Amino acid sequence: MPRRTVLGLGVATIWIVSAAAQQSAPSYQADPAVYKVIFEDQNFRVIASTWKKGTTDQPHSHPAAFVVYALSDCVLRLHNPDGTTRDSKSTAGTAFAGPITSSHTAENVSESDCQAIFVERK
Repeated sequence: MPRRTVLGLGVATIWIVSAAAQQSAPSYQADPAVYKVIFEDQNFRVIASTWKKGTTDQPHSHPAAFVVYALSDCVLRLHNPDGTTRDSKSTAGTAFAGPITSSHTAENVSESDCQAIFVERK
């Protein structure tokens, strides 16, 4: 969500929206309760993720393209800063590529915990 600053100037009020607030910290820094780095070298970062049933992670980014390997059947509702959402469904044992993302949150709308492995090229 954009950070807003209110400046009161007499009868006029000016809203300043910070575009920099759109860029969130990388997933593993923004929400270490969900994302844990399990391997890292000069070429790759591997991140294990677990979303508990019904939880939403903190706003985060994916600063590099990545591959996700689903460890469980899962439905995550992705919330973008502009208020739009989309459901991302995955099946255990499948992999898919994800794009660079400046900021979003993921809500586990599945019936159970959701687990996946992210592999990012550095």
